[in-house]
Amino acid sequence: MEYITFALAKGRLAYHVLELLEKTGITCEEMKDKKTRKLIFVNEELKLKFFLSKAADVPTYVELGAADIGVVGKDTILEEGRKIYEVLDLDVGKCRMCVAGPKSAADKLKDGSLIRVASKYPHIATNYFYNKKHQTATIIKLNGSVELAPIVGLSDVIVDIVETGTTLKENGLEVLEEICPLSARVVVNEVSMKMEHDRITKIIHDLKGVL
Repeated sequence: MEYITFALAKGRLAYHVLELLEKTGITCEEMKDKKTRKLIFVNEELKLKFFLSKAADVPTYVELGAADIGVVGKDTILEEGRKIYEVLDLDVGKCRMCVAGPKSAADKLKDGSLIRVASKYPHIATNYFYNKKHQTATIIKLNGSVELAPIVGLSDVIVDIVETGTTLKENGLEVLEEICPLSARVVVNEVSMKMEHDRITKIIHDLKGVL
């Protein structure tokens, strides 16, 4: 029997997924050791492998077949645009992808004029403004606190993840438009879904049962 490999986004999400998997009878004791430096964790009995990676890399590992199954946020799936099957919403890590900015920027979103948009998610921002709003936008990619961009005049608005909105409010910004809801999703490699259909479908079915 071949191994089925899971790619999990590092951090709280990975441990939440492991808790869910334990409820379905899938365990990986090695991963519970917080001091371990191992990169690959194995359950020989069930023929399963697990590894942790940066969230942005999970869709790549899954699309290219290094992992059969991945768990990562919907924001990463949309931004990376990989050819993978999205099969299950785990209903955790819920938040929203939004357009935010000062109240004064609301008119620019309505009148169709050229707008400057700062974001850690340039693909999501481009898709939203060009394909959904049909508005010409200059997209500026940032890696740090995007809330700073409209405050210092780098952009008119930002596209970013919003959980509570507290950080926006503290910086004089607000949600102007909602792009889409976000949460953690299970994704599957297209070839793996065909080759290991029964085993993968059972894992997904069992996860649904414990949600």
